[in-house]
Amino acid sequence: MTGLAGLFLAAFLAATPVPMQSEVVFVALQAAGWGLVPLVIVASLGNTLGSCVTYAFGRAIERLKDRPWFPLPPEKMARAEAFWARWGLWSLLMSWAPGGDVLVALAGVMRVPVWRFLALVALAKTGRYIVLAAAAAALI
Repeated sequence: MTGLAGLFLAAFLAATPVPMQSEVVFVALQAAGWGLVPLVIVASLGNTLGSCVTYAFGRAIERLKDRPWFPLPPEKMARAEAFWARWGLWSLLMSWAPGGDVLVALAGVMRVPVWRFLALVALAKTGRYIVLAAAAAALI
């Protein structure tokens, strides 16, 4: 697997419930001399597409919220809805941070329009990789 394909896969998986971190792969490729623009583009695309999977999961599971095995009992679902009512759409700008996958899935549950979801998540994910590239460049 080439470096960029590996980065794409790592970034994709990192944005799903699969425990994975893409930063190590990104910085390793940057240290090996790969161009920053391709690294940022590939990592951002992979991470954004992975978030789309998590968002789709949130949209799908919302239909099952009345089932007894639903992962969020009614009181926790009410808290999630209250959080969303307060912070809502703009919380997706934090989708890059640890725990951001929960925000992404919640956006699916709350039926955020796909185009708004994609715009905010792509902005957040791309911004994260730009900052990571700058920080790594300062250390390398």
